[in-house]
Amino acid sequence: MRIRLCLAALSMAGGAGLATVSTSTASAAACSDIDVVAARGTFEPGTLGAIVGDPVYSALQKKLTGKNLTSYKVNYPADLSLTSAAQGNADLVNRVNSQVASCPNQRFILVGYSQGANVVDNSIGISSDGAVVGSPIVATIPAALEPRVAAVLLFGNPIRALGKSVTGTYQSRTIDFCAKGDPICENGGNDVLAHLGYTANADAAAAFAAGKV
Repeated sequence: MRIRLCLAALSMAGGAGLATVSTSTASAAACSDIDVVAARGTFEPGTLGAIVGDPVYSALQKKLTGKNLTSYKVNYPADLSLTSAAQGNADLVNRVNSQVASCPNQRFILVGYSQGANVVDNSIGISSDGAVVGSPIVATIPAALEPRVAAVLLFGNPIRALGKSVTGTYQSRTIDFCAKGDPICENGGNDVLAHLGYTANADAAAAFAAGKV
């Protein structure tokens, strides 16, 4: 019920009807200093995600003025199907592997909102299985490439409602926003609109990432 309410709120915000599945693949793109890999939320519109990905990328461009940035929209359904997050997990890891093979000096900032946070969690080895629109891990960024991930930016992360968080290798490089009352990331939360307000955290997320690059 809670996820359906959040999706209804997204629709009222003008988003759900515009959602599309990217036809891009995770094949290597042009090399840059930083590749921002963003996994959007369920039915979220926008290039990288109207609520989180797009405003965060814009904020990163302003904070990291001395760096050349590229972006990648994780190619996955971002719907309510049982394999959606798993597809995103596989595509995100494939993107990192493909880029590293072609761009030996490139680093990454991973961005995930709502279901997209599940995608990122899985990709860094933290299972989202059992969370809202979560899945078992199907791929992880290889240990040898972990230092290439400069920062992990998470918003409305469903695993938090299970009492879980990012631990281990990536913990110090992760910032994980959960708005008060957000029912997707807060166990017992009942403020559906809180899940749609993470644009307000874009600058703080970018500042955190800038300190890790």
